[in-house]
Amino acid sequence: MYPTPGTAVDLVLMVFRLTIAVVLLAHGWNHIFGGGRIAGTARWFESLGMRPGIVHAWAASATELGAGVLVGLGLLTPLGAAAVVGVMIVALVTAHLRNGFFIFRPGQGYEYVVVLIMCAVAIGVVGPGRWSADYALGISWPDWVRFAVTAGAGLGGGAVQLAAFWRPARAQTPAPPTPAPAVATAAESQSASAE
Repeated sequence: MYPTPGTAVDLVLMVFRLTIAVVLLAHGWNHIFGGGRIAGTARWFESLGMRPGIVHAWAASATELGAGVLVGLGLLTPLGAAAVVGVMIVALVTAHLRNGFFIFRPGQGYEYVVVLIMCAVAIGVVGPGRWSADYALGISWPDWVRFAVTAGAGLGGGAVQLAAFWRPARAQTPAPPTPAPAVATAAESQSASAE
């Protein structure tokens, strides 16, 4: 049985899209205008190994803002969802994976970004529902295309960005300890002096 227009399913999909959109818009806005502004975001990206930091700060911020608008409106939904997947894959690998699962761990774990990735995949594959710009404009995507665009372009875009631009600082390897000078035993000292 398929949902009919104006059903609870359409309402839930709209609320789901808007929730994702608000999170992304807030993040994009904060990267540009919050705290250290875009310059601070650029320094943070540099510290993560995303170089040049200013380019990636603007790219991530614009992606979050653009994806937030697309997902919120339900316009070209698989493309907006793919953008979410891509930007969150980069965040997962560069900032969160090494900190463990839980978000409350020092450095913030990866549970948050994984939830956003899966929410984006879900809305991209299921579609935006009938209360969306895609539906109003008659934009329809076959199921396999929605999946390929959302997961494929999202994962692929994130992977390409990481391969091309992620250069994390290498851990400093401590120098090997300097060997201590040999201490001669009493027998060796007597033997050396007898010679």
